[in-house]
Amino acid sequence: MKKEEYKIYIVGAGISGLIAARVLEENGFCPTIIEATDQVGGRVKTDTIDGYQLDHGFQVLLTAYPAVQKYLNSADLDLQYLLPGATIFKNGVQKTLGDPLRAISLLFPTLFSGIGSLSDKIKILKLNLLLKKTNLDVIFAKPEKTTLQYLKDFGFSDEIITTFFKPFFAGIFLEPSLQTSSRMFEFVYKMFGEGSAALPKAGMEVIPIQIKANLKQTAFLFNTKVSSVQDGKITLENGEVLNSDYVILATEKNDLIKNDLDNKVDWKSCETFYFVTEKAVLSRPIIGLVADKDALVNNIFYHTSVATKSSGAKDLLSVTVVKDHGLTSENLRIQVEEELKQYCGINDLRFIKQYSIIKALPNLENLKYEMEPLETMLSKGIFVAGDTLLNGSLNAAMISGERAALGVVQAILNDVNEL
Repeated sequence: MKKEEYKIYIVGAGISGLIAARVLEENGFCPTIIEATDQVGGRVKTDTIDGYQLDHGFQVLLTAYPAVQKYLNSADLDLQYLLPGATIFKNGVQKTLGDPLRAISLLFPTLFSGIGSLSDKIKILKLNLLLKKTNLDVIFAKPEKTTLQYLKDFGFSDEIITTFFKPFFAGIFLEPSLQTSSRMFEFVYKMFGEGSAALPKAGMEVIPIQIKANLKQTAFLFNTKVSSVQDGKITLENGEVLNSDYVILATEKNDLIKNDLDNKVDWKSCETFYFVTEKAVLSRPIIGLVADKDALVNNIFYHTSVATKSSGAKDLLSVTVVKDHGLTSENLRIQVEEELKQYCGINDLRFIKQYSIIKALPNLENLKYEMEPLETMLSKGIFVAGDTLLNGSLNAAMISGERAALGVVQAILNDVNEL
């Protein structure tokens, strides 16, 4: 059988599915992606409302991700860079802490911030140097502990943990207690230290759009829902059956594979609010953190502090909540607005949209950086992809898509060699 004659389906047009299609194309195959919605992207999407770009949740692209450097054309994304640090709102005062080695403008604000002791600042530099010298495979081979315990064991003071590390990494890990694996902390910290946090000028959605644009031999079935997958057969929600040689599940497989409930994934959620404001309380492209332990608001960012393809006349503010709250959407919005006034001095707010992201990040243990291609094999004709296999990151989504595609290629070669 010729390579282009193989019926290879990919379920899900998120990052993992798109990368899987690219790798299959590079190996001479012509896959078909089945997507339940009308567009690519999965959890990486951008809306435009009232002229403002709204990503589905506050997300940034870490340019040091190895898979990002391999699969994305950063120049075409027109990346806008955030300052390497954060402004912390505490007791009605703004204090900035950052990496002056990468942004000299942060030197004096960091030195005189009053956040953490001199010993803490020396330990931050020590941690930077340590992780720069540590390979990723070494990081993911270390025994796991919680990030909170890691920081304590490293010798950081309770003050800097509470004021900086907790709110900063709570916004990344989407949990406020820093129970996330120390492997993930070291990985993300290393990526921040070796590259930049950036936003594409047209929003995060241009990332999957760019990957799709480079696919030349992949067919798409949009607005097509899959009800079940078996070896050799895909059943669509409308009853149609597609015969397949191989399938890559780049979506939640538990909904599609019978008797696979033992591998169900838990998810972390978050709430993101977008507001228009008359005047930004942060004048530079830097993340704002609310350090008060009783606050629901975790972090804020002015998206208009960087260049955007589409922008209204005023400042666009995103606000992220990661704590459990038990409030209705309306009451949560009211609480968020009150906290923005109380902690950040933001009084002029016009609400635009709220995103309740139930499945924002997988809640995983025994985190891995990569895997062998055939480890993605679920059965003879079914392979899986997605960051749930490795760790909750865009980098992991890309790697898992690559590995699943290579698993299919390897399985085909094995079959051919057996003939």
